[in-house]
Amino acid sequence: MKYLRIFLIIPFLLCPTVISADIYRHVDEDGVVHFTNTPDGFKGELYLREAPKRPPRRRSSGMDNRWMMEYAERCSRANNLSPALVKAIIRAESNGERFAVSSKGAQGMMQLMPFTARRMNVSDPFDPIENIEGGVKYIKELLGTFGGNLVHAVAAYNAGPNAVKKYGGVPPYKETRLYVKRVMNYYRQYQSGE
Repeated sequence: MKYLRIFLIIPFLLCPTVISADIYRHVDEDGVVHFTNTPDGFKGELYLREAPKRPPRRRSSGMDNRWMMEYAERCSRANNLSPALVKAIIRAESNGERFAVSSKGAQGMMQLMPFTARRMNVSDPFDPIENIEGGVKYIKELLGTFGGNLVHAVAAYNAGPNAVKKYGGVPPYKETRLYVKRVMNYYRQYQSGE
């Protein structure tokens, strides 16, 4: 019986993020042990408390950011994009935080929305290499869509290309207008340092 209990508990210990509720235990008249996470009508006792929430992933260190920004430069050049533009977008989107998640669901350093990430063949948005490559592809696509107009492409990165097309330029959204201004300021700063 001792080994059965250990055998039944091991999967829960190996996958703590899967456990999402308290576990109740009951031994019936035949000595069979039953476990459930729904105690309604179950004559059991609390066996295992809900696992604590998973701690947030660690923030990227300065060393991580340095190599990631160097990779962003190489990836930009390989795609005939200005490294200053890509670094400016990274800074505005996540400040180089590889595990960043926005309230709208954008993920990673370049804050790719899940649909955009899939379109850009990004399977892990928190992998900085995949995220940067996907973000660079997306910026390049937007620049192509808007005839090389940098301001329109940056606005589309934030508000979506349909919004930019609808308004014939930067949409009248406060967030997007501030975003474009911020990216363009960072862009000029990075350009002067290249």
